[in-house]
Amino acid sequence: MTDLDKFIDNIDKNNLIIPFGRITHISSTTIKAVGIEVAVGDIVKIESQHHLYTVLGMIASVESDGFKIVPFSFIEGFRINDKVFLQKDGLTVKSGYGLLGRVVNALGEPIDKKGKVKDLEQNSAINKLSIPALERGIIDERFSTGVKAIDSMLTSGKGQKVGIFAGSGVGKSTLMGMIVKGCEAQIKVVALIGERGREIPEFIHYNLNNNLENTIIIAATSDESALMRKYGAFTAMAIAEFFRDKGHDVLLMMDSVTRFAMAQREIGLSIGEPPVSRGYPPSVFALLPQLMERAGNTELGSITAFFTVLVDGDDMNDPIADQSRSILDGHIVLTRELTEQGQYPPIDLLRSASRVMDKVVSPEHYNGFLKLKRVLSLIKENEILIRVGAYKQGMDKELDDALAKREKIKTFLFQGTSEKYDFNQIFNQFMEVIK
Repeated sequence: MTDLDKFIDNIDKNNLIIPFGRITHISSTTIKAVGIEVAVGDIVKIESQHHLYTVLGMIASVESDGFKIVPFSFIEGFRINDKVFLQKDGLTVKSGYGLLGRVVNALGEPIDKKGKVKDLEQNSAINKLSIPALERGIIDERFSTGVKAIDSMLTSGKGQKVGIFAGSGVGKSTLMGMIVKGCEAQIKVVALIGERGREIPEFIHYNLNNNLENTIIIAATSDESALMRKYGAFTAMAIAEFFRDKGHDVLLMMDSVTRFAMAQREIGLSIGEPPVSRGYPPSVFALLPQLMERAGNTELGSITAFFTVLVDGDDMNDPIADQSRSILDGHIVLTRELTEQGQYPPIDLLRSASRVMDKVVSPEHYNGFLKLKRVLSLIKENEILIRVGAYKQGMDKELDDALAKREKIKTFLFQGTSEKYDFNQIFNQFMEVIK
């Protein structure tokens, strides 16, 4: 028997024909097709016979007479009877140390004009189950951000999930840059989801000072398809999980959850889901914990995640803000009022909370936190009386002591965007303030 005969005998005769489906209907946001067996979440390749190009799509719904596809790009150029092929390996992103210092899109492809990404080790599945509850590590180790207001009063732990809630133009991106530059994480993964195109280079230039050392940026801008904006967040999480499983402490910073939810709203409404809360379909509220719960501790490493939430009209009861707060382990609220007063970062400490702070700081630090919070609460409660002159010194000794510390507290909490402190410096300053 010749080598050619052996080669022919080894061919799987059942796979000589590649099955494909065909497009039967095209709408403004979805494509309907028939002809192959698929499941919701499967990835397909759509091939345009006329324009000779292909795009990826995701199966969004399956019916008895076909299935609906949401494409990763736009649908211009496709025609009835164009072919649809099932991608057997699903949706993956190539991960490795070569990604450090690079800017990639939602599929992990480089967009920074630095050439092909090298030193990629494995294909990581973008869609994964979160860490099983009983396999999660206890959050009992401090995570320093380098931001005085956070490390002193809202101390985070390794593996914690924290929300940064703010209206537009209040200072989320600036605070994000301060955390990325000042935190103690070994690897930093930043997902910019649904942002304006100009904000990507501006964030790198102004907020990160063009320093992408140990940092990876995943960008899915507002002009990209809803599916790219949705999966940009999952790609960032998959890359963070790769480095966590290599034994690193990883910072995941995502801006913003709101635009991620809006992308899923577009997808859900396009396939016929009913709007249930301010136009958001049920799939949005199911998707948020699927993403956020993937952060956390394992025996190998940790992912500490900060998710920004764009609060609609500064309304903290916005459905996305409300749902996010219920999933996260802490929330940092930025207010327009403090921004207008020139206080930066404009963190409202009385409306913010870290649910793990008492587990990661010393009793001395925690008692100081309670003391300072009491001082801030007293000043807030009596602010109107003080402003109109109705309160006179000596009427309340506790309030007098609080007012005496007000300027010292304000000076301590103020931090310039280029200032960076380690945790011991912050702790020492904090203890001086509360004396």
